[in-house]
Amino acid sequence: MRAPLSWLKEYVDIELSVHDLANVLTTAGLEVEAVHIVGLPVPQVDLLDYELTGFEWERDKIVVAEIQEVMPHPNADRLVLCRLDDGDQVHTVLTGAPNLFPFKGKGALESPIKVCYAREGATIINAYEPGNKLTTLKRRKIRGVDSYSMACSERELGISHEHEGIIILDEDAPVGAALQDYMGDAVLDIAITPNMARNASILGIAREISALTGVELRNPNFEVLAEGPPVEQMVSIEIPDPTINPRFVLGLIENVTIQPSPYWVQRRLTLAGQRPLNNMVDATNYVMLEIGEPLHAFDYDVLLARARQAGQNAPIISTRLARAGEKLETLDGELRELDDFTVLVCDQSGPLALAGVMGGAESEVSEQTSRVLLEGASWNMINTRRTVMAQKLASEAAYRFSRGVHPALAPQGVRRGLEKMRQWCSPQDGAQAAVVYAGLVDEYPQVQQDPIVEITTADVERWLGLDLSAKEIAGLLSGLDFSCQVEASTIHVRTPDHRLDIGSGVIGMADLMEEIARIHGYDRIAETRMADELPPQKGNPRLEAEERVRDLLVDAGLQEIITYRLTTAEAEARRLAPDVAPADRPYLALDNPISGDRAVMRQSLLASVLEIVERNGRIRERIALFEIGEIFMASEAGDLPDEYSRLVIAMTGPRTAPAWQGGARQPMDFYDLKGVIEHLLRGLHLEGYRFTQGEHPSMHPGQCAHVEINSRRLGTFGTLHPRVAERYDLPAGPILIAKLNMEILLESIPFSFESEPVPVYPPVIEDVAFVVGEHIPAVQVESLIRQTGGRVLAEIRLFDVYRGDKLGAGYKSLAYRLTYQAADKTLTDQEVASLRERIAGRLAREVGARLRDAA
Repeated sequence: MRAPLSWLKEYVDIELSVHDLANVLTTAGLEVEAVHIVGLPVPQVDLLDYELTGFEWERDKIVVAEIQEVMPHPNADRLVLCRLDDGDQVHTVLTGAPNLFPFKGKGALESPIKVCYAREGATIINAYEPGNKLTTLKRRKIRGVDSYSMACSERELGISHEHEGIIILDEDAPVGAALQDYMGDAVLDIAITPNMARNASILGIAREISALTGVELRNPNFEVLAEGPPVEQMVSIEIPDPTINPRFVLGLIENVTIQPSPYWVQRRLTLAGQRPLNNMVDATNYVMLEIGEPLHAFDYDVLLARARQAGQNAPIISTRLARAGEKLETLDGELRELDDFTVLVCDQSGPLALAGVMGGAESEVSEQTSRVLLEGASWNMINTRRTVMAQKLASEAAYRFSRGVHPALAPQGVRRGLEKMRQWCSPQDGAQAAVVYAGLVDEYPQVQQDPIVEITTADVERWLGLDLSAKEIAGLLSGLDFSCQVEASTIHVRTPDHRLDIGSGVIGMADLMEEIARIHGYDRIAETRMADELPPQKGNPRLEAEERVRDLLVDAGLQEIITYRLTTAEAEARRLAPDVAPADRPYLALDNPISGDRAVMRQSLLASVLEIVERNGRIRERIALFEIGEIFMASEAGDLPDEYSRLVIAMTGPRTAPAWQGGARQPMDFYDLKGVIEHLLRGLHLEGYRFTQGEHPSMHPGQCAHVEINSRRLGTFGTLHPRVAERYDLPAGPILIAKLNMEILLESIPFSFESEPVPVYPPVIEDVAFVVGEHIPAVQVESLIRQTGGRVLAEIRLFDVYRGDKLGAGYKSLAYRLTYQAADKTLTDQEVASLRERIAGRLAREVGARLRDAA
């Protein structure tokens, strides 16, 4: 929101400097992001929390002047000479401004043209170079005529980028006055956060300044000079569904003259970020920026013609949802297909406007318009947001309606807009003056109930730590237009009719506490020790276990990521090979997605992680990351989805990062990922887990395994399927992925575990190899060895797998290093040999294994 200082001063006296005002507003939650100085002195401050631009107009060199005559240039058709009075003397000024050409050669002007005049030596912006480079006016000859000064455009004075003509001021501009005094300004660029949407107006910001500084607020005058017949005879309103349109107000003005607005209006709109068009459209934008109520102007005669074609004597304006196949050409010239959630303003013949967003082209105000039907309304903010997203059509009106505009502002805005239209019409060639019809057509089927909240001084002291009297609290809130009734230490607070953000009950109390803290000043709230009773402290075993998982994965060299929980079905389908159909599970769709690629809740964490690998693989050689997050499945039990926690690991690139000592530059493979998973499971003190051969539609056949614990499938890991990798822009080399069920993992973590002292007796280490059938998995052999060895078998490690002619077809050799170690004695060779024989005997009986000879 861009707020010109001169506009703010119309409603509240401001004695603070621009810099101090910016700090006061920022401290209260209205962050000033930038200040643009237009002619005023530039604050000389070393440290700024905002961007500062602009320059100061020299008081003695840039002044108000009047052009008395426009004469042809003797040597150039595209230049003119102006006889100009700057209050001190009359000058001959050379210019090529096209808006002066209509006055060329007509002699002395009956009404002198007031302009912004830069004298010789003045510093202005060079309009012919990019950026805001300054230049100093110096005397020189142009086509044989001395040129040393100039009448300025908005570009040359830093008001806007407009350079098509010079500024023509209003007739009351004082000749000779320093331009800085007459129209110097500063524009505060304020970030309006969603909880401050009520301040998306000049009046809203002025109200905040009034409350923060204690200076009285001057509200606008909403009276209108209405001398025409009753407007009820000219138009009617129908609202079938008040939930989408709580209030709709219409007013009418006739005999309007479409012409430029007064320059002071154009300047204010320009500084506030709006492009001036004509007096009718400018009036709607002016009121929107002024009080926060967007308005829309219709050409009444167009509506009347449509009504008569439909067999009616007067327009009937209605609001409804769009129907299948309906289209509307909007003011930007686009023919738009309408969604069934789009709210429309219609008449008997069909759609007229996208409610709360943009009007239609057919009924817009044109140069031929003589009667204007002015609309003010209140709209369902969710429908407005959905329409903006679906149509990709942002507007200043939609910005406000999508954040909430109180219905009480609708009649205020229409009255204010009609009066501005009346005042800014100057009848020409004996035409009649503009006349406003009496009254308004006002349909308000769903009246907004403004809550009343009770708070006490004890509440304020407990919540904020402020020892304030009831009168002081009421004074703070009254500055924001809350109506307060004090009874002893209790304050009954009624919400003003421009706010929709105050709740009722405890929520309303919290809302009021925020207002009290803001206006009192966060910096004035002393630091105090908490004196309230602490809630009972309870552990959160699940969270602690989840944090332990994170710590172990980070310890293994992985980096945690957090991805969006919102995605699209198409994005998730990429995690599967093209010939694999996704599971037929409905997605949980958002009614109001923030963008087209964030439309549904995700059903796969793998797809989100692969997108991160794709993005980072272009700039990083080695990637090792993980994410713990939720997936969301539509539930048959109710509206809320079922949430499941998952862990996904992704690794690719060389085994170690580059270093001055070299390192393992081979790419990571299946066993690197398996090692990470084993590190995690051992760190969680899990027992009874095993790895088995597996399959998964996202993983390479033959390079995929399941991990099970206590006969439950914990997850799957392996190499990404090549056909899946083709659907992403991934780095070359194997992409290793793991998908683990966090619910099962956390449930399997033991509540406690035994720890053993460091052994004091030496171990006995021996290598032994068993020949088994090719179909026997190594995990089965290892399990039998571990069971047979018992507690004396401290460690078992597979270090070699051999296949060859010496063993015969269909056989393999598994070589293990066994570590025997007793906690209470040194083992003898005889004891170790006996244990080895038991292990070999059990393997022979159960899997047909035999000891392999050393030769």
